[in-house]
Amino acid sequence: MGRYHIQVATGAWLFSGSFNHVQLWLVGELGEAELELQLRPTWGQVEAFEQDISQDLGPLQFVKLRKHHSLVDDAWFCDRITVQGPGAFQEAAFPCYRWVQGEGVLTLPEGTARLAEESTLDEFQKHRERELKERQLIYCWSTWKEGLPLTIAADSEKDLPPDMKFHGGKRLNYEWTEKTGLLEMILKRVYTLLNSWDSLEDFDQIFWGPKSTLCEKVHQRWQDDELFGYQFLMAPNPMLLRRSTSLPSRLVLPSGMEELRAQLEKELQNGSLFEADFILLDGIPANVIQGEKQYLAAPLVMLKMEPRGKLLPMVIQIQPPNASYPTPPLFLPSDPPLAWLLAKSWVRNSDFQLQLFQYHVLNTHMLAEVIAVATMRCLPGLHPVFKLLIPHRRYTMDINIRGRTHFDSDSGLFSQAMNTGGGPHVQLMRRAMAKLTYRSLCPPEDLADRGLLGIPSALYAHDALRLWEIIARYVEGIIHLFYHKDDVVRGDCELQAWCREITEVGLCQAQDRGFPVSFQSRAQLCHFLTMCIFRCTAQHAAVNFSQHDWFFWVPNAPCTMRMPPPTTKEDVTMATVMGSLPDVRQSCLQMLLMRQLGRQQPDMVPLGYHTEEYFSGPEPKAILRQFQADLDNLEREIVARNEQLDIPYEYLKPSCIENSVAI
Repeated sequence: MGRYHIQVATGAWLFSGSFNHVQLWLVGELGEAELELQLRPTWGQVEAFEQDISQDLGPLQFVKLRKHHSLVDDAWFCDRITVQGPGAFQEAAFPCYRWVQGEGVLTLPEGTARLAEESTLDEFQKHRERELKERQLIYCWSTWKEGLPLTIAADSEKDLPPDMKFHGGKRLNYEWTEKTGLLEMILKRVYTLLNSWDSLEDFDQIFWGPKSTLCEKVHQRWQDDELFGYQFLMAPNPMLLRRSTSLPSRLVLPSGMEELRAQLEKELQNGSLFEADFILLDGIPANVIQGEKQYLAAPLVMLKMEPRGKLLPMVIQIQPPNASYPTPPLFLPSDPPLAWLLAKSWVRNSDFQLQLFQYHVLNTHMLAEVIAVATMRCLPGLHPVFKLLIPHRRYTMDINIRGRTHFDSDSGLFSQAMNTGGGPHVQLMRRAMAKLTYRSLCPPEDLADRGLLGIPSALYAHDALRLWEIIARYVEGIIHLFYHKDDVVRGDCELQAWCREITEVGLCQAQDRGFPVSFQSRAQLCHFLTMCIFRCTAQHAAVNFSQHDWFFWVPNAPCTMRMPPPTTKEDVTMATVMGSLPDVRQSCLQMLLMRQLGRQQPDMVPLGYHTEEYFSGPEPKAILRQFQADLDNLEREIVARNEQLDIPYEYLKPSCIENSVAI
């Protein structure tokens, strides 16, 4: 006979508890015993009890549980179960972290991570196989749009598996914020009904509501060339700028611009010439909003880096040359102020489109969903890579389905406010998908390819590299616990299936763009996992949480353009500028979107600080603590640096990075 001490932890989420009774069994190497006590779980509580068991169970392998219900199936979110056996038996942990529904028996294996070849006990191997078979029926692939990554098969968030949905508090907060934002938009529209809308100052009429200090600075300084250049390095889209290695072929310099050519070539020779080319937008048809045609351009902007780190624009070409217009006009800082301002507005509009659909939606949200679905389909809960990645999939499928619903809606804010909405956004993302490479997702390679290493004023680049190094050390620490040599990596059938599922299935045969179809070494595996975690955390934070600061003041990043690009400079008037920028309704919709996307979430989990304990044993926990310590050190470095800056760069401060793509 032996006495067992059992603790059952229920989630702290709203509605996590249950009025239904829960029955438990302990399963050991030598036998199985049903526990006499039936629980009624309470949310946020850890319920402890003891029971004497007459038979010798041996080392515990599983806990089985069943939730009984009479009239109502009241779902229960079980965090974990821990059991302390008699005598010298160590405490055994059985992580769950999922919703328990229905009356079926749920089997939780002991939490020690194991590779398939280490599951020597037949029961563990059977559990792995049974779990994957069940998950592959639940987590199915679907095609949202041809030519884009696959998604989870669900028509709405209601169709998702319960474990992938927003928890109760998150859902209520998200939907309440949508409603209050809509009310704010209506109030702004009513306020402006009888007022004029014919000067830039009129945008102040709707520039109210919660705003950050940086948002106010953008409002005050958005017309400055210095702030215009700064945004290519440290605003929501730091992913397009590259150092020039030659003058772009599309930059046609007509006669009379010999001085400009000389200036460009001088900067080129000094290594201080940079470019941002929006050619991906060329030829994409623009949206039609309420019967009015909108307009798109594919600008090129050339910039110079001054010795003190300021990035300043030198010339803007709004459209590339074509057969009917072989020499498009070039706009210069010395042009009439309104002409130069309008040219910059066209650049900012194009940046808005690429930031949202290429670098945000495609390269973080959709990629994170591919990783999440493949993980659920190919890796059992006992696999160390599953345990490593699973905290970084929280809420991703739910927020992505809500986003796709908005994208597809003819009456949604994307279709009603953006010049790429209503269909052109799909063409844009298809083009971006065709150019998506594995290297472009990894900061060390991407920043080197774009010539942005070693620039003191490029704070996104600096912080991204530091975070990549910290995440890489964490990943290596975990992986080296379980893969002692490269042969073990090559022989892990579950891991290799996961790799193929991502590259060949989720990313639609992306191996020709550098994505692996197998892992041949520990180093290759660690690099890929570092990319996965970085994309789902740091990169998403950089492109998402910066949006409210930089895009809430609409003239700085107009969501649409309502007139064609100018072909002459002298004819640009304030009426031209205001006729090109978004109208009141479109501006209010843009501000509503930025409010929803850019705000910090009330249940935000910072990078590395998830409370779920998927791993058992002291070694993985020690590695996680070191990861947290490294993040805390970086936090202090960034805080000290930012105190010296006019515009602090905070989006990659670890405390500001959410642990998953959750908004």
